[in-house]
Amino acid sequence: MSGPVVAIDGPAGSGKSTVARAVAHALGWTFLDTGAMYRAVTVEALDRGLDLTDEEALGSLAETLTLTTLPRVTVNGRDVEDEIRTDRVNVGVSIVAANPLVRRTMVARQRELAAAQPGGSVVEGRDIATVVFPAATLKVFLTASLEERAQRRGEEGFDSVARRDNADSTREASPLRQATDAYVLDTTGRSVDDVVEEIIRCLKSQH
Repeated sequence: MSGPVVAIDGPAGSGKSTVARAVAHALGWTFLDTGAMYRAVTVEALDRGLDLTDEEALGSLAETLTLTTLPRVTVNGRDVEDEIRTDRVNVGVSIVAANPLVRRTMVARQRELAAAQPGGSVVEGRDIATVVFPAATLKVFLTASLEERAQRRGEEGFDSVARRDNADSTREASPLRQATDAYVLDTTGRSVDDVVEEIIRCLKSQH
């Protein structure tokens, strides 16, 4: 790790991506959406007709892909920004993200990307503070009620979000866990601006 890193964890629909983008914008730092990276691998695997439960095949695929997340998500130069939020990817990404071989490759890339930033980075995901950046400058764990998270996810629905919670927290490879030294922030009923301001206040208090 070179520059400062704000690591934002939390379950599906807790506001990680929206909040992380806004914090990065407010600070003038780089935003790294790690979830989009796993979704991009999922898109490519599905397009190639691969069995998502085949650990070796998915691990090999992840190693060969060239991924970008800014300004849009691409795989080997192909724009997949709109595809990564489709139902088929929502269903498959938990399987791909639980693959230890895929995670090993993605974690290494995430660390490289953050280290390459001249300023700071705001990184979000489900194991960012516990596995990827355990020495982050600030660790934030966002929460929200299941009802509100399901509402935010729109078409994905209550049952889908609940299943995602279970899959993310019980997987063997880097399960969703709250870091012991994380700043816990409940976003239920709160505006993005309000949450962002609190995170920035917390970051400034670290210095």
